[in-house]
Amino acid sequence: MTTSDLFENNGKFDAFVFMGESNRFYFTRFETSFGAVVVTRDKGVFITDFRYETEAQERVKDLDIVISTYSEFFGKIAEVLQAAGAKTVGYEETMSVGEFGEFKAALKEFKLKPAGDIIAAKRAVKTEEEIGFICTAQQIAERALQKAISRVKAGVTERELMAEINYEMIIGGAEKYSFETIVAFGANTAQPHHHPSDKKLDKDELILVDMGAKYNGYCSDMTRTFCIGDPGEQLERVYDIVKEAQEYAIKYIKAGMTCHEADALAREYIIANGYGDNFGHSFGHGVGIDIHEDPRVGASSQIVLRPNMVITAEPGIYIPGLGGVRIEDMLVVKENGVSDITSYEKKLII
Repeated sequence: MTTSDLFENNGKFDAFVFMGESNRFYFTRFETSFGAVVVTRDKGVFITDFRYETEAQERVKDLDIVISTYSEFFGKIAEVLQAAGAKTVGYEETMSVGEFGEFKAALKEFKLKPAGDIIAAKRAVKTEEEIGFICTAQQIAERALQKAISRVKAGVTERELMAEINYEMIIGGAEKYSFETIVAFGANTAQPHHHPSDKKLDKDELILVDMGAKYNGYCSDMTRTFCIGDPGEQLERVYDIVKEAQEYAIKYIKAGMTCHEADALAREYIIANGYGDNFGHSFGHGVGIDIHEDPRVGASSQIVLRPNMVITAEPGIYIPGLGGVRIEDMLVVKENGVSDITSYEKKLII
């Protein structure tokens, strides 16, 4: 995206200031712990400190670079805005209370308006390059899971399997993990965001893995549920319901549909099969620079799906004391359907 894209249908703004790490990366393709991107109608400016000066000059394209100390930082932002003749300035609502106080004081001559929703909406629709990065991240994650799961046997702990998966992602080309890898065994699989423990895997127990790799700053996200042996009739049936609900939703999701409608496709299938009370989270979410970003694909979301949004499809059923099943793919929304960029097989018994 070009910086001028931000002003489409947003004529009330003369400039935008983005200080959040993810939004800085979005414009600069450069990961930093300090700085701001100021976007005016004529240009973009990246303000950071001396630690990043050399690398920023080499890596940041299409933005002017200004080096600042922290004490001068908010004043530098004001200088850029003054030079552009800006009056109404949009900002993202990610600053701490202390930062916002300094920000308002330095920019007191400007009319400040929240604009986090504008940049979130822009980031929700991916370019072909961004989709390519996400696809590569997903391929890295799938190879890592294939290698790690092939070595699983009774007696391994959740932490050990998590470490195997993380190791395989890093040596397979990931910059880092998209989030803390979730590995759960047995009854722990009924906890959607279980933290891996020293629990050992017993034969006939479920294994749930939720994982993602990060490549060129973009995340992947995938969940698979497995069993070595026989999980029992009820959990086998639950697995089939989750898989069928996901497949049904994937078949019918398309651009122009609201996120509420997409969520309902899977949710109503699960409700019809008697497990509505056991599906307590949203059907999915957007994925990109952050592992969770717009759109939220949930029961209360009226956001309309647009072509090239990347979302997850992750229905789940969780039965306390017994176990849970979640299956998660990543989808690229298209005009008349979706493209599923997750190719890892959906097979319960391994």
